[in-house]
Amino acid sequence: MVDPVYLDFNATAAARPEVIEAVAAAMAEGGNASSVHAAGRAARARVEDARRAVAALVGAEPGGVIFTGSGTEANNQALRCTGRPRVLVSAIEHESVLGARDDAGRIPVGADGCVDLAALEAMLAGDDRPAIVSVMLANNETGAIQPLAEVVRIARRRGALVHSDAVQAGGKIPVDMAVLGVDLLSLSAHKMAGPQGVGALVMRNPALVGRLIHGGGQERALRAGTENVPGISGFAVAARMARAGLDRFAALAGLRDGLEAGMRAVDPAVVVFADRVPRLPNTCKVATPGLAAETQVIGLDLAGVAISAGSACSAGKIEAPSVLTAMGVAEALARCAVRVSLGWSTTGAHIDAFLAAWRTLRMRALGATAE
Repeated sequence: MVDPVYLDFNATAAARPEVIEAVAAAMAEGGNASSVHAAGRAARARVEDARRAVAALVGAEPGGVIFTGSGTEANNQALRCTGRPRVLVSAIEHESVLGARDDAGRIPVGADGCVDLAALEAMLAGDDRPAIVSVMLANNETGAIQPLAEVVRIARRRGALVHSDAVQAGGKIPVDMAVLGVDLLSLSAHKMAGPQGVGALVMRNPALVGRLIHGGGQERALRAGTENVPGISGFAVAARMARAGLDRFAALAGLRDGLEAGMRAVDPAVVVFADRVPRLPNTCKVATPGLAAETQVIGLDLAGVAISAGSACSAGKIEAPSVLTAMGVAEALARCAVRVSLGWSTTGAHIDAFLAAWRTLRMRALGATAE
């Protein structure tokens, strides 16, 4: 077995060595990006270089990028600070979107894990209040890529703004704000092999957004607080490497498909979710009837293989995934679902190690059932 086998990149991607070097160099250099002396100017140069790198990753203008403490913060600022009295979010959003506004309406999704466009149109038509619609670009659990350009077209007809949580999509598939037509887009460095604790809110027009955090003039006066220069420096490197490596990342679909085929060869009853729609190339959400998610996560961990049961934002709890519930999946099957997510360092040997460990678990469970 390859040791360790890390297959939980959607929770956090293993940091690239180049990113770690950039973070360490910025920490060693020091300096506050708001200071006017040489050290401060050097720190400011790092921040502005990163702003250009992040903008280039998503086809945006550098002036529309502000750095935040996380993708969660970016999502909250987008949904709470645009002055729109009405918020509509898809039912499969990350908790940082679902929980950003208590009064948010939820747009249903189909069994394929994609947002129901007809339902969105009806919801917008039923209320004339100015609205903002939030639909993620790609789902963090199933990997299903959402019909975002269609969402934008529907929203535009009703005068609604559109925000997209692109935290899982950024650096994994091509993202172009101009092509998508969205007004606001959220990113997170650690999902693309950058450091934890730094995100970005990308805006078509910064005048659309107000402050979430008050008390200073940093980040175009839209996000108070001293910039995390080491984290932002690492974000720059991660963004550039992700943009340059999109073709290599796309090739992970072959490893993912081999993993799914290997599981089905052991147990044809295995269910892969959203496998009939475009997905992120690295993401597999799969359920094995009769084999609880907790058993799989713990059993594989003991075998040196790291996967998850879903989002990494529930303090280690394993619950029925809300995304699958929104898709209409029965609770019994949903509780048997795990997520396997590949990344830049994943190899065929890692997939083989996963399949060997998972096959042992499955055979053991089948043997116990037979007894």
